[in-house]
Amino acid sequence: MAFTDASLTALRVFREVAERGTLTAAATALGYTQSAVSRQIASLERAAGASLLERRHDGVRLTAAGRIVLRRAAAVVDQVDAGARELAGLPGEPGMVRLGWFASAGADLVPRALAGLRATHPAITVHSREGRTPALVRALRAGALDLALIASAPPFRPPDAETPALEIQTLTERGLCVAVPAGHPLARGADIDVADLHGQRWIAGPGSAAAGGAGDSTGMGAWPGLDERPEIAHSARDWLAKLALVAAGCGLTTVPAMLAAAVPPGVRVLPVRGGPQEQRRLLLARMPGPMPEAAACLARALREAALASWKDVTPP
Repeated sequence: MAFTDASLTALRVFREVAERGTLTAAATALGYTQSAVSRQIASLERAAGASLLERRHDGVRLTAAGRIVLRRAAAVVDQVDAGARELAGLPGEPGMVRLGWFASAGADLVPRALAGLRATHPAITVHSREGRTPALVRALRAGALDLALIASAPPFRPPDAETPALEIQTLTERGLCVAVPAGHPLARGADIDVADLHGQRWIAGPGSAAAGGAGDSTGMGAWPGLDERPEIAHSARDWLAKLALVAAGCGLTTVPAMLAAAVPPGVRVLPVRGGPQEQRRLLLARMPGPMPEAAACLARALREAALASWKDVTPP
């Protein structure tokens, strides 16, 4: 069997595995059994005459041959889907962009950017979805996303080690902040001294209790670098639940500065002075190569929204 005889189904399955990172997750997304997914991958590897996936304890990783097949598979699947829409009499979407974003970016930045884009380029359609950084990066490489908003914490490593390297644009770089109840003694000033964070009760995401918050919903937690074991009073995955707990006076949590405009009543978001600087970067990632005009327009809208949101983080 030659690679030119590879089935469209096998290409779709392979693309889904590359995006999801595991055979099990791909099977769930496609509604297949895991054995059916394995058979499709095996048939594609026989056609390619090479191993396409490296099986690891934590999932799969593309081989060099797998990266070549993925690049072609994404293009083939997209073109077939576009042809199916035309045959069905549905309008094409030449101005469509697929955007991925981490959870807290959806609180203010993404809606602000989409509203701005709609005002200036109403013909552009954006389909977006939330995800964590590893999933968003895999989706970019699988061709399922055109752009992805991701967050980065020091030492600011690349989001993955695959080749080719992703094109990364830094939209903003800001200091990490702390959300405190409005009635808390720490809420009286314009900032918080790092020494005053000792002995506080914290609200954190499960599995990341002492994480400083790289920007996704589960990263919010205790202030990083404390020379004590933080007391985690409450654990919650959703960032809005964390902030609601803060408003109820249940503890403090770290937040990316861009969330300041979206916090509920009863919460103040304050910068921290003293100690090592805790910077966080907001990044826009994409695959290398020419950027379609629609994607470039969305990228500009996201950059403008990120800069505008910076004006909203100064405490009253």
